[in-house]
Amino acid sequence: MSARGLSASVLTPTQVRQFVRDGYVCLPNAFSPELAEAARAILWRDTGCSPDDRASWRAPVIRLGWYAQPPFAAAAASPRLHAAFDQLVGPGRWLPPGPLGTFPIRFPSPEDPGDAGWHIDPGFGFETHPDDFLAWRTNLHSRGRALLLLFLFSDVGRHDAPTRLRVGSHRHVARRLAQAGEAGLSLRELAADGFAESAGAPEMQATGRAGTVYLCHPFLVHAAQPHRGTRPRFMAQPPLLPTEPFSLAAPAEQAFPVELAIRAALAETPPPRRRRIVHLR
Repeated sequence: MSARGLSASVLTPTQVRQFVRDGYVCLPNAFSPELAEAARAILWRDTGCSPDDRASWRAPVIRLGWYAQPPFAAAAASPRLHAAFDQLVGPGRWLPPGPLGTFPIRFPSPEDPGDAGWHIDPGFGFETHPDDFLAWRTNLHSRGRALLLLFLFSDVGRHDAPTRLRVGSHRHVARRLAQAGEAGLSLRELAADGFAESAGAPEMQATGRAGTVYLCHPFLVHAAQPHRGTRPRFMAQPPLLPTEPFSLAAPAEQAFPVELAIRAALAETPPPRRRRIVHLR
């Protein structure tokens, strides 16, 4: 990894190696609990629900989006967060986050939220298919997306619908994309087999205190889940946008972890897939 821009390192060498190997790293205290509380007040208002009236929590998930008011802007401008971006993506190679993407606000509910399938977040193709998320595309250079970010605006425990992460699944996706050329693959194509290559990967849950941010490789397979806790979960999931495509041909000493993870995946010999035996009754 290049030494450029690491004078303000917030991630340890162990955390950087974890990102390359596992596809994510957790950054606690990326922004303050006070900012999270101020942001939640705005989000509560816009849900039309009351934090003190459970009867008003009628849906398992309410989606809001594109918030740029002061508490959100301050969270996105966190110096700790920006230093981590420099470490993982490279100084000058990412755009400062603007409005914080989609907020899938999850409420305690026995209902299936209907959006809990395994997927990755594509980076391009929405220009031609704005209403068909499954038609959006990803390629090996991760056009249009440098990182997936999970901003926790509330405390999230294991029963509070934390996002599920398939550890190391970014490596499987990289190897599939390597065969697809510049056009890449649509999410529909990638998800056709349910991301079977990573089905046996360990599963990690993105829990933490309000103010935590998970920095995830753009190829990391992840999924929502039902909320079995007692208090709604507030989270944003914006992309970190790149200023240039990932470079997979430059000398290794000039590469950053987000690229090193792809190179490592392509250099691996994947284990043979286990045969699935179906017993008929």
